[in-house]
Amino acid sequence: MTINYTCLINLKLSTIIISRSMNQKPSNAFIGASWVALMVGFAAYNIGLFNATMLLNEKGYYFTILILGVFAAISVQKCVRDRLEGIPVTNIYYGIAWFCTILSLALLSIGLWNATLALSEKGFYAMSFVLTIFAAIAVQKNTRDSLGAEPKITNDTTNL
Repeated sequence: MTINYTCLINLKLSTIIISRSMNQKPSNAFIGASWVALMVGFAAYNIGLFNATMLLNEKGYYFTILILGVFAAISVQKCVRDRLEGIPVTNIYYGIAWFCTILSLALLSIGLWNATLALSEKGFYAMSFVLTIFAAIAVQKNTRDSLGAEPKITNDTTNL
């Protein structure tokens, strides 16, 4: 009796990859709460900027930091998730994503520290920024989990 070791190795690798992937679909309540948090944070931050008595270039600075932060945080989340699922991610992209996330937080902190705003306004911008970043990560995670939970039908018979 001979055993096909290649088949066993492939089966074992498939089991490891399947067990490491996160295929549970998030609840509709969590998906909705994440989207609401993203919209509330983004809208509050931008309404605050619109109503602020700052110069237009200052408003542009804070808006650009928000957009950079959202994009960078989503990139970090995607890189981390890709690595957990065995999808290759280059170290340079992973490092740039982390650098931009930290940079956006640092630029916001430095900008608010040096701004001539009331302490309550500084806190408002900081909290709405953090809410938006957190919600963007949650929305991206939910989107990926929802796509990963759908059954995939394939005609690939190479591993049979």
